[in-house]
This record gives sequence, structure tokens and C-alpha cells, in this order.
Amino acid sequence: MISKTLMAASTRPMILAILSREEDYGYSIIQKVKDISGGHLQWTDGMLYPVLQRMEMDGLIASTWRLSGESQSRPRRYYTITDTGHEELASELVSWRNIWRALVRLTKPAPSED
Repeated sequence: MISKTLMAASTRPMILAILSREEDYGYSIIQKVKDISGGHLQWTDGMLYPVLQRMEMDGLIASTWRLSGESQSRPRRYYTITDTGHEELASELVSWRNIWRALVRLTKPAPSED
């Protein structure tokens, strides 16, 4: 089980990474996160949509309503990453890589002192 703190910290960069590949809508984002994580990350609508709203207010993503390709009768809100979002994603990736490197170093056995 992934802690709520780690889940919250990783949500924005994960959304930005998904949207850097292509525009997408909420339910599809939830499913991609579940699939990519092998089921370890299971987001809910109640968690995702406030984050998407905040990211849009921060200028990281933009959205438009339109009819979906599958069901022309139901509009969906599609999200796209902005230039600011691309910059944020690049910065987040650097930070996450630095954290990962530090964790790897910290979990290696300490060299013995002779």
C-alpha cells in the first residue's frame, strides 16, 4: 500500500507525464495510472478532479469540453498540458530522479571501515 503522502506528492507529475503524451480525460487518466502501476495506484474521481482543477488554475493544463469519439451523446472534459506544464514536468522529473538516487545510495550497505 502506498502512503497517502507519497500518493499526493506524485499525483501532479504523473498527470503531467500522461498529458505530455496526449490529451486525455479524467476516467482515462485514472485507468492509465492503475494500469501503469500494476494496480498499486488506484485513484478515484473524488481525488483526481480537484487536482485537475487546481492544475488548470495554476496554468499547468488546459481543458475543453467536447463529445467523445466513442459516444457522441456524452461530452467529456479533455485536458492538455501547457508550456508551463511541460516546464513543471521537467523540473519535477529532476527532483524525483534526485530523490530516487538518494534513496538508492542510502539503502546500499555502508562501506566497511578497516
